[in-house]
Amino acid sequence: MAGNVASLFRSTAAHSPSMAALTREGGEGVGPIDFCIPCNPYFPTPAMFDDLAGRLREIITYYPSSADTITSELCNLLQLPPQCVAMGNGSTELITWIDHLLVRESLAIPVPTFGRWTDQPMETGKRVDMFPLQESSGFALDLAQYAEFIRQRGTKVAVICNPNNPDGGFLHRHALVQFMDAMADLDLVVIDESFLEFADAEADPSTVADAVMRPNVVVLRSLGKNFGLHGIRFGYMVANPALAGKVRSMLPKWNLNSFAETVVFMLKDHGAEYMESLHQVRRDRLEMARLLSNLPGLTVYPSQGNFLFVRLPVGAEGTVVRDRLLTEHRILVRECGNKIGSSSRFLRLVVRPEVDVRRLVSGLESVLYGSRRGAAVPELNTGTSYSSGTAAVDRLMSETNGAGMQGLAAQAMGMPNVAPTPAPA
Repeated sequence: MAGNVASLFRSTAAHSPSMAALTREGGEGVGPIDFCIPCNPYFPTPAMFDDLAGRLREIITYYPSSADTITSELCNLLQLPPQCVAMGNGSTELITWIDHLLVRESLAIPVPTFGRWTDQPMETGKRVDMFPLQESSGFALDLAQYAEFIRQRGTKVAVICNPNNPDGGFLHRHALVQFMDAMADLDLVVIDESFLEFADAEADPSTVADAVMRPNVVVLRSLGKNFGLHGIRFGYMVANPALAGKVRSMLPKWNLNSFAETVVFMLKDHGAEYMESLHQVRRDRLEMARLLSNLPGLTVYPSQGNFLFVRLPVGAEGTVVRDRLLTEHRILVRECGNKIGSSSRFLRLVVRPEVDVRRLVSGLESVLYGSRRGAAVPELNTGTSYSSGTAAVDRLMSETNGAGMQGLAAQAMGMPNVAPTPAPA
C-alpha cells in the first residue's frame, strides 16, 4: 500500500480518498481507523444496523417515497413546518442549489472552512470574498470584523459555519441573531449548522427558529454527520416558506434514496439512543483533547464539533505524517494543506472512542518522535518548551497562519496572489 498512498491522495486532490478506495488499496478487506470523516461513531446502534441489514433487499429493490413524504416525516420529528424545509441529497446538493438560485454576484466566507462554500460559487463565476481567520486568535471569528469586511467589499451573501469546519469554532445564538439583523439588507445570510448537534457550549444554540422569521436567512443542517451515515447523503435547509419553496421546487422529486427514507422513519423510535450518542461524543472530545495535548509541540484548538483541529510541531510536514500514519499504523487523518486559509502543519482529527484515540496517540508518537533517524520533527527536549528559535518560527507562522493568511488577505482585498488549492472536508 505504501507505494500507492501518494497517488491515492493526488487523484483526489480536492478531498480525501473514499474509504472504499482505501480498503481496496489495502488489500485486507478492512479499512483503516478513520479519524478523517467526521461522523458519529455511536449511531446508528448495532441493533439499528441489524434492522437495516434485515431489510436490505426491500430497501434497494423498490423506489423510495417522494421527497415531500420523507420531508414531512422529518418535520414531524423536528417539529418544523414542512413549508420551511427542503431536504437534499446531502448538504452539498443544497449548497449547489443555494448558489445557483440565491447567490447573485458575491459571497463572503471565513476561511479555513468547508471547501464547497469557496469552490461552488467560484465554479459558477461568483466573487468569493474570503475572510481570514487568524491563528493568533485561535481561529475565532470576530463577527464585528467580519461585518466590516462584508461592508467594505460590498458582498451580497454572507456565510457562517457554526461550528466551523475544520477548527470547531463556535458562536453563540444571540451573537448570530444580532449578525443576521445587521445584515438584513444582504441578499442572503447562510448559517451552516452541519455540526451543531455536537456542541454543548449552549443549551439551545440553533438559529433555525430565527431563520424562518427573517426574509433572507437560510440555516443548513446535516443528517449524515449527526447520524454517522455519510454514505446515505441527506441533509436539509430551513428558511422562510418563500426561500425554502424556491429551492424545493428545483429539487428532483426522488432526490432522496430508500436508505434515507428508512432511517428517517426509524428515528422516532431511537431518540434516546441518539441523544446518548451525542453525549458520548462530547465526553470523548474532552478526553481526546487531553491526550493529544500531552504530545510535545502539538497544539490542540478548542472545538465544539466532533473533530479537533491540531497544529503539528515545528518541522513536521502534514502530508508525511498523514502518509506514515496510514501506511505504518493503518490510521487515516485529514491533512489540511489543501484547505484555503490553512497549511500542511494542520490536521483535523475526528473524535473517536478512547481505544482508537490511544492508538492514534501511539502512532503520532512513533511518527513524530520515534527513532530520530525516521522522526518527522527535529529533536524535542521532553518536558520543555520550544527553543527561542522555534518560538520565533511559531510567531511567524501565527502572523501568516501557516504562510497563507497574509497572502489570502491580500487576495481578499483584490491584490494578486497565488492561493492554495481549494478543498472540501
